[in-house]
Amino acid sequence: MAPDFPENVLLPRLAWLLGPEGAAAVALAARLQGDGTDLLPGLGRLRAEVGADNAGAAWELARLRARARPVFGADADVLFFTADTLEQAGRPRLAERRAARLLAGGADSVADLGCASGTDTVALARAGARVLAVDVDPVARELTAANAEALGVADDVWVVAGDAVELVAAARGGEVAGCGAAVLDPARRAGGRRQLDPDRWSPPWSTVALLLDRMPTCVVKVAPGLDHDRVPDGVEAEWVSVGGSIVEALLWGRAVSSTWRRATLVHDGEVHEMTADADPGPATAGPVRSWLHEPDPAVIRSGLVSLVAADLDATLVDPTIAYLTSDARAGTPWVSSYRVDEVLPFNLKKLKALLRERGVGRVVVKKRGSAIEPETLARRLRGDGARTATVVVTRVAGAPTALVCSAPSGGSPRAGEG
Repeated sequence: MAPDFPENVLLPRLAWLLGPEGAAAVALAARLQGDGTDLLPGLGRLRAEVGADNAGAAWELARLRARARPVFGADADVLFFTADTLEQAGRPRLAERRAARLLAGGADSVADLGCASGTDTVALARAGARVLAVDVDPVARELTAANAEALGVADDVWVVAGDAVELVAAARGGEVAGCGAAVLDPARRAGGRRQLDPDRWSPPWSTVALLLDRMPTCVVKVAPGLDHDRVPDGVEAEWVSVGGSIVEALLWGRAVSSTWRRATLVHDGEVHEMTADADPGPATAGPVRSWLHEPDPAVIRSGLVSLVAADLDATLVDPTIAYLTSDARAGTPWVSSYRVDEVLPFNLKKLKALLRERGVGRVVVKKRGSAIEPETLARRLRGDGARTATVVVTRVAGAPTALVCSAPSGGSPRAGEG
C-alpha cells in the first residue's frame, strides 16, 4: 500500500488486504504499533506470519488508519487508504455538510468525478443519494468499492472507470453521466508538488469551468489560493477553516449558490458562516490602537475582512495588511485578539532592549507583510526573563513596525506567518 508502488503491485496487495488473512495481518500490525513496536521488529514479526511481500502492505495500512482515526473516528478502523488518498480525503463532518447542501434542492443522484478513496462517495450515499463513483485510476476504484462495502453503503454506489474530462464535455441538460448533481475534486499535486496553476490541475481548469457552466447542481473543490477573477459569475466561492487553517475551498454551482462569497469557520464544534452578496470593498486604515486582531484565514481568503472590521469598529493597520486594530478586545471567533503593549519602528537592537527591560524571555513571532523568518527572529529575541510576549512584525502606514503584544484571547500564541 505504499504510495510509490506501481499499480500492478498495489492491486494484488489491496485484494489480499481485503481478505481474511489480510485483515488479520492489519489487526496484528495495529496491535504492534499500539504497543510501540519499532518498524523493523514489527515488519520482522509480520514477515514471519504473512511473508515478506504482504508484511509492508499490512504495516502501512495499519499506520494510515492510525493517522486517520483522529479525523474519521471509528470508521478509520475499517477504511482502506494509500498515503496519497488519505492526504486528499476531506474531513467527514465537512463532507457530510457538503453532501447535505448539494442534495438540498432535491437531487438524488450524484456523479463523484474522481472518487480517490471514496470518502466523498460514502458521505453522499449516507445523505441519501445514489452515487456514480468515477475514476481513471483502478486503485482508486478498488479503494472506493472497498470503503463503500466496509461502511455499509455499497448498494447505493456504482464504481466505474471513466475520465472526468470526457464526461463533463458530454454533459447535457443539467446532467453528467446520467446524474443530476456532480462533485469534482481535481488533483492539485504532481510529483509530490502542489500545482499552483489551475490549468495544470487534473482535470484542468477548463473542465472545472465547463462543469460549472453545464451542471447547475455541483460543487468543485479548489485550491484556497484560487484567484477570485477565476470564479464565474453566479457561482458562490466558499472558504472553510478549522483550527486556524484553511481546509477546503469550494465553488458551488448556480443552482446551489446563495451568495457571492462565504467564509465558514468550525470553532469549538460549532459552524459559523459569514456571507456577502457583493464585494464589500476594503476596510479603512488607521493608527494602531489598544488591541490588534488577526482575522481568520477564511475571512481573509474570501475578501470579507471589511465586514469583520465593521462589526468590531476596527480599522486596518495598513491598507495592504490584513491586521485590524480597535479600542476593545473582540468577542468573536472570527479573529484572534492581542493586547498591544508597545508599538515601535522595527529595529532589532531596540526591540531586544525593550523585551529585556520588560523581563521577557520567551517570544512568539508573527508576521504579515515582512520578509523576516519568525522562528529565526524568535531565537534572536530569546532572553533570560520569565515573561512571554508576542511580537508582531508588520507594516503600519507603510513603515516596518514591531508590535509587542500580550497573548491572544482564547489560547496561547504560536509562531507563524500570516
